[in-house]
Amino acid sequence: MLLSNPIAIAGRSLMAILWMLSVLAWFNAAALAQTGGLSHSPAEIVKKYFELDQKGAKLDSMSFEALAPYRSWQAEPAWGKVIVIRGFSVPEHHRHWEIVNPLEVVIPVTFQVIGSVYLETAGFLPDDTVEEIRVRVKSIRNRWRIIEPVLPPHVGQKRMINYVREAWVKETEPAKRESLAVLQDELRKVK
Repeated sequence: MLLSNPIAIAGRSLMAILWMLSVLAWFNAAALAQTGGLSHSPAEIVKKYFELDQKGAKLDSMSFEALAPYRSWQAEPAWGKVIVIRGFSVPEHHRHWEIVNPLEVVIPVTFQVIGSVYLETAGFLPDDTVEEIRVRVKSIRNRWRIIEPVLPPHVGQKRMINYVREAWVKETEPAKRESLAVLQDELRKVK
């Protein structure tokens, strides 16, 4: 009975296959948009990378992998310091970039730095400056990827305060807890 109308069955099968292909194409398009497809601006990749960095993605290994779609390197060194920032800016217009060729650009990123936290000593060195970094972005396998420089974490002030508070809660040694409490106070006082 089911096989009595093979044309209808073939038509339904074809429709199901076409529907599945359109869903796959839609997911592929969404994935390209998220991971730096060449139809998007390379500035989007740079901005998203540093937004995640500002939120502390490089501070622990669990969230570090969130940066993988934006960079070309697999591992980073163990950083001894964290740059604490108020914010950053990425120029969206290509007139502000250095265009090496159609598949490689250098985009300047400007950070409003408030200082550095040294992780081993829980020390804070205030340094209210503007830092400009030139970020090289290149097409790798038809995706924009940051290829250099490999920078220490550039974390927002609020996130750094929360990170220090988390470390203070987990710390059991009284001397280290005191150092973390002092560091947290220093970070809060910076305007």
